[in-house]
Amino acid sequence: MKITGTLINYYFHCKRQCYLFYNRINLEDNSEDVKIGRVLHEIKALDGNNTEVRFENISVDKITDKYVVELKKSDADIKAARMQVLLILSKLQEKGIKKDGKLVFNERNNSEKVDIIKLNEQTKLELNNCIKEVEKLLNSKCVPEAKLIKGCKKCAYYEYCYL
Repeated sequence: MKITGTLINYYFHCKRQCYLFYNRINLEDNSEDVKIGRVLHEIKALDGNNTEVRFENISVDKITDKYVVELKKSDADIKAARMQVLLILSKLQEKGIKKDGKLVFNERNNSEKVDIIKLNEQTKLELNNCIKEVEKLLNSKCVPEAKLIKGCKKCAYYEYCYL
């Protein structure tokens, strides 16, 4: 089973979304937010400013000489973003590349918040435990119940879960 950064993000955001996405019930093509994100990536690519790197089942916003940089529009779910970065750092380390992670949150007041992530014994253990939890959820035969939370109305799965 290949665990991706997207699955880890969804796991922390909504276990039902994680489960459905993994089982190929993909409703993101109907989401305006997802469409906007894709257009922004396409514009960035046309400008020659696209620094996104992809390898195996991982996508990275930017890699510098010192950091793996992940850009997020808000710090609404720091733990999910942090685990995504740890997964990337772990995959790179398996390939012999050692870097630290840098989470950059673009806040609404046009300021940036930065969080530095290091892969060490403690964070590796945390990541491995997270991966085991995600795998346990995905191997389950039961779809998690829908639980209405703050971000549900903006979710691509909202109509599936509640209408």
